[in-house]
Amino acid sequence: MTSTTTSDAPSPGGTDGPGGTDSTPAAPAPGKTGPDVSPESGDAFDRDVLPTSPGATRALLASLLRPLRGRVLTTVVLLLVQQAAVQAGPLLVAYAIDRAVPAFRESDHGPLIAVGVAYALCAAGGGLLQYAFIRGSARINQDVLLDLRGRIFRHAQALSVDFHERYTSGRLISRSTTDVESLRELLSEGLQELITVVLSFVFISGMLLWLDAGIGSVAVLSFVPLYLLVRLYRRRAGRAYAVRSTATAAVIVKFAETMNGIRPVRAFRRERSNDAAFDVLNRRHERANGDTLLEMARYVVCSRLVANIAVAGMVLWGAYRVASGTLALGVLAAAVLYLRRLYDPIDRLAMFLNSWESAAASLEKIAGLLAQTPSVPEPSAPVELPALRGEQPGREVVFDGVRFAYRTGGEVLPRFDLTLPAGQTVAVVGSTGAGKSTLAKLLARFYDPSDGRVLLDGVDLRELATAELRRGVVMVTQEAFLFSGTVAENIAIGRPDATREEIERAAKVIGAHEFIESLPEGYDTDVRKRGGRISAGQRQLVAFARALLADPAVVILDEATSSLDIPGERAVQRAMDTVLHGRTAVVIAHRLSTVEIADRVLVMEHGRIVEDGSPAELIGGEGRFAGLHRAWRESLA
Repeated sequence: MTSTTTSDAPSPGGTDGPGGTDSTPAAPAPGKTGPDVSPESGDAFDRDVLPTSPGATRALLASLLRPLRGRVLTTVVLLLVQQAAVQAGPLLVAYAIDRAVPAFRESDHGPLIAVGVAYALCAAGGGLLQYAFIRGSARINQDVLLDLRGRIFRHAQALSVDFHERYTSGRLISRSTTDVESLRELLSEGLQELITVVLSFVFISGMLLWLDAGIGSVAVLSFVPLYLLVRLYRRRAGRAYAVRSTATAAVIVKFAETMNGIRPVRAFRRERSNDAAFDVLNRRHERANGDTLLEMARYVVCSRLVANIAVAGMVLWGAYRVASGTLALGVLAAAVLYLRRLYDPIDRLAMFLNSWESAAASLEKIAGLLAQTPSVPEPSAPVELPALRGEQPGREVVFDGVRFAYRTGGEVLPRFDLTLPAGQTVAVVGSTGAGKSTLAKLLARFYDPSDGRVLLDGVDLRELATAELRRGVVMVTQEAFLFSGTVAENIAIGRPDATREEIERAAKVIGAHEFIESLPEGYDTDVRKRGGRISAGQRQLVAFARALLADPAVVILDEATSSLDIPGERAVQRAMDTVLHGRTAVVIAHRLSTVEIADRVLVMEHGRIVEDGSPAELIGGEGRFAGLHRAWRESLA
């Protein structure tokens, strides 16, 4: 409830502070950029690159490959043997020109036949080894990507609520799709190209030096300008790919935000302004893509120019030496073939660098995400809650000297002390920003206090394992979120081991059984995305059945009826009576009608309790709550 209004419409956002929905960055206005698009802005969350330690990217890649090191070594060995088979070809050509052909002229066919057979075996063996390498590396790639996506998903779920309130879901989607895809390209194509180039350089340089020291030395020296070109390309392409990765994430974020909010977009006719904003982001993405392609084109042109000049020079020099009798023709032929093989991989090296810079930018972002630690950590030595006292399922809740401030704002709760006896239902009312939802989030341990303690039957919530806490405390929010799946599966979320009989019993007690049975497939009906197949009131009833089945000691209702019509509200209030019976309950009230079920009412202003008493006592007084109640009654007349 918001104590400054008597309307039945929910207050915008329905949250108290920077950590809530109200603090979510707005979509960029047409012609401007939002937080996802500005790499220069001050906050790490706005730059899309979370801070991480030096070397974290390499450490992440190493940790992904370490469990597969045996298979990685096998594929490297396969590639080594394959390269040996492939690079033997020019030597066989040199032998054929200088030895086998002259022998053939003298009617000795053996050497030429042997060369032909050897060449065919090398070609066939190289092809088979290449197939084995590609197959082995493909399996390694898929296992690495499977591991990485799983890490991102598990880690994102483990991070605290405040992280997700600052780091948009669109960015998380970008991390697990676009950025993982960049790594796939590196592993499936780039690393093979790099290994091939390195092996070719080492093997061919050695062979050229062995065949002719002069040609071999010139070939090795020609790699100095190529090395300088590679360094320049890496530096320039690295910046370009970082900008492209951020621009890609910005497009995904804007698209996801618009589609998730399609109803208000249509209701407030935001299509044109959204189109304009998306066009800005899309064009920025296009420019960033063009910059990466331009850098690659510059590198390829320059590297080919250097390679062609080197080959032409060495061929002319070699031809002169053949003519002067200081170099065998077969050696020159083998050298020319080796030179082409030496410089041909330069283009493939560009492909590797292309994949590497893209993957490096993506891995940096993934490493930054995986480096984030929960602000609400698991206790190192968790304790268990004491056994319930008496027959009622409620537990005592104490806020002991609690202070709290969001990271992005001022103090929401100054020193705050409150005791809720076991089994008491407390309604909390107040204006937007008063601290109501913050109180609920602290009790649910979505956040930890900046100072002080929140106790459950005398146990600090920070000492409870998450599983133990979630069994004891359940929150039902304004938007009863249902996952894709059946109605029965959604009710059983709090108790996955519940039987169908227990699920149906909870629904009957809540009053949801009748409408569930009327659905096309009853409890097996798929509610689809976010429960869109059923009404808001029905979703709330399913959420209350879920809470009842979980059988918590403490129930938090965060404006659970604010979005419902009057009939829906009455149905949910009957369900509330059932769920709250005997339990300790904190009801964040948007509508004053909700307060009627409470044993006690707290009126909050600026993080402090300004009124505390039973509904009857406060209504009969002259305080703030009494004025709100009178205004509410008049609005119903």
